Amino acid sequence: MLQIEWPWVLMLLALPVAVYYGLPARPARQQAALRVPFIDDFKLSQQASRGKLNLRWVRWLGLLAWCLAVVAASRPQWLGDPLSINISGRDLMIAVDLSDSMRTSDFEIDGAVVDRLAATKSVAVEFIQNRKGDRLGLILFGSQAYLQTPLTFDTSTVEKLLLESVIGLAGERTAIGDAIGLAIKRLAHSEQDNRVLILITDGANTAGVVTPIKAAQLAARRGVKIYTIGIGADEQSSSTWFGFRKINSSAQLDETTLRNIAELTGGRYFRARDTGELAEIYALLDQLEPVNSDEQSFRPISALFYWPLALALCLAALVCVYQAQHD
Repeated sequence: MLQIEWPWVLMLLALPVAVYYGLPARPARQQAALRVPFIDDFKLSQQASRGKLNLRWVRWLGLLAWCLAVVAASRPQWLGDPLSINISGRDLMIAVDLSDSMRTSDFEIDGAVVDRLAATKSVAVEFIQNRKGDRLGLILFGSQAYLQTPLTFDTSTVEKLLLESVIGLAGERTAIGDAIGLAIKRLAHSEQDNRVLILITDGANTAGVVTPIKAAQLAARRGVKIYTIGIGADEQSSSTWFGFRKINSSAQLDETTLRNIAELTGGRYFRARDTGELAEIYALLDQLEPVNSDEQSFRPISALFYWPLALALCLAALVCVYQAQHD
């Protein structure tokens, strides 16, 4: 259906009529009492009559342009059919590590070796897409923690900004405590009882002002549950000129701290050694945090003001061109 957002603006439609009848008329020109007609005078009178006709059409075009401009200013809108949405009542923040250690390529996607951030993105995107009814936020952290997306139902924007993130964007070190503190700050204004933080990292806290344990204790007091995910492959064997050598690419991962953070807040710690385990963790999170959805509805709104506005500008341009040619 069609609706007018500002119907009071339509009162301006009567403004030209009020001006026409409210202002005093321009005095008529005085002419000679006696005039002798000649042949040329008849031609002039015909041209004058055509000029009056053209002027009348110009006035009607100007009036129509005014009416269209007023209609555009009243903000006409088209209301679509009601659409139902499920509101879960859950506010969920995702904190992703962008430190330099995320460059380590020890994950595989479709047979291709990728770095840890690429693996995190590939699995997290599907998780984000399934967050129907959740308010979702995104925190990116390295040496500092940054709020990339505040809590929003617009999961497509969260997905896009996560895909656009790059390693080193927030610094080369890892500020886990600051990331938790920023999440607590953003979730503190939430009125929902179910407030969750998912923290993804491959290292230990090496930067920031707040220690991870202090931040976790504050999160517990504020009712924020934290699920921590430590990513990185296990110890692997690599062939060299001198034989096989064992390489532990996850040596920097502080599993003890991540486990303590989860336990202090009532969450859980997960270990993701490959993309399969990472996908299983996200699937398990849906079971640990079930959705109690309430159905609500809304009607999509499409603005229509630009149609009458464009037509009004075209008519006004025609009037201006005519006046310029006859002045």
